[in-house]
Amino acid sequence: MSAIERYNVNEEWAHSGMIRAGNLYFVGYCVGNIGKDIEMQVRGAIDHLETRLKTVNLTLENVVQMDCLFRDVWNIPIMEKVIRERFHGKYPVRKSIQTEFAHIGGENGLQFQLDAIAYKED
Repeated sequence: MSAIERYNVNEEWAHSGMIRAGNLYFVGYCVGNIGKDIEMQVRGAIDHLETRLKTVNLTLENVVQMDCLFRDVWNIPIMEKVIRERFHGKYPVRKSIQTEFAHIGGENGLQFQLDAIAYKED
């Protein structure tokens, strides 16, 4: 196995935005459009994921697993609508979790975050 590579390292948060380990890419803390409605936040998070993947020549088709975090898990149907539009039938394995985000803005702030694993062939 080749060396582990870390991308988007944030020393203040003690956090890596993306890590490559072998053929797998682990992408964390994808968010966007914070403060907007849930659909816009889901779209923003997927945009953020897509932007990170592009830096290593991957696309949403490479995503094999997603963890989707919600302030209100009853918004899953909104996320599913956006996933159908963006993934065009090449859906990853997915789980949805409800959580209280420790984020500025409280219930009017962060509503959705996703983490993902992507696969890249040799």
